[in-house]
Amino acid sequence: MVMLRVKWVDGADQSFGLPAYATPGAAGADLRANLPDRGTITLAPGARALVPTGMAMEIPQGYEVQLRPRSGLAHKHGVTLTNSPGTIDSDYRGPLGVLMINHGDAPFEIVHGERIAQMVVAPVVQADMIAVDALDDTDRGAGGFGSTGRG
Repeated sequence: MVMLRVKWVDGADQSFGLPAYATPGAAGADLRANLPDRGTITLAPGARALVPTGMAMEIPQGYEVQLRPRSGLAHKHGVTLTNSPGTIDSDYRGPLGVLMINHGDAPFEIVHGERIAQMVVAPVVQADMIAVDALDDTDRGAGGFGSTGRG
């Protein structure tokens, strides 16, 4: 089990509690919109918004927090995250915001307290980069973007 230290930002509504896993088998903990005015944000079709969560985190070194869309919002309304998965690095200590976009054909209202995304805590391995003159051959080689077939 990894421990995340969470700090509420000034003015945040703490009544929703910390991010929580909806079921014992859930990989992601739900994040909620924590709007300073306790109101709403309306996303027009094609519009983007940075939605505050009202908190900052201290993520242990060697881990990241990935932000992922909620499948119900994506399926029912076309609302998702602009950068998915979004990464929160272990050395970031600022406010956590969720970059959302409306790919649907109708305006979507984000309500204060609504579950807007999920966060997954994941280990990170940093690589040593080495410049070389050639790479080892494989059966696939340089084939990409559908080179292995459709089905």
